[in-house]
Amino acid sequence: MSLANLHGRAAWVFEEDDYDIDLIIGVRNIKITDVKELASLAMSDYVPGFASTVKKGDLLIGGENFGYGHPHYPAMRAMRHLGIAAVIAESFSPGFFRGETSMGFPLITCPGIRAATARGDELTVDWAASEVKNLRTGQVLALQPFSASERGMLEAGGLIPYLKRRLAGKTDAGPAA
Repeated sequence: MSLANLHGRAAWVFEEDDYDIDLIIGVRNIKITDVKELASLAMSDYVPGFASTVKKGDLLIGGENFGYGHPHYPAMRAMRHLGIAAVIAESFSPGFFRGETSMGFPLITCPGIRAATARGDELTVDWAASEVKNLRTGQVLALQPFSASERGMLEAGGLIPYLKRRLAGKTDAGPAA
């Protein structure tokens, strides 16, 4: 199996570095478990009605150390529920990167992406070419390829399906240890 290339709009461009992921839904809301309620709260501290502007396949754009802070899951559960397909950022907080990758959600490291993208720009991610292209400007940026295990988790849909495949011997990562 391989990853499907992505094509979507930049639903939001986070201007700040070290962005605390909990701010997407507001720290006061991190204990809410209803994903529909979480989704309705997404980015509402920035733009009321943000959730209604997101389309399936949209992307989030971030700066350095995106996802800084405690790697809580409600904010990205809300974004996935809205249809966000991936986050493309300059770099990611290690805990956030591991957590979301283990859930099968692509976090794409792409130096220069924030300066090259405006909200609403259409972007494509071509995994084979290891590049992100801004269709409005024509600018192409190299993305940092995933390790074999990261790619395996994304292709399988998360850590648990990836490990099950490995145990069954159905992966390019080699036989189960």
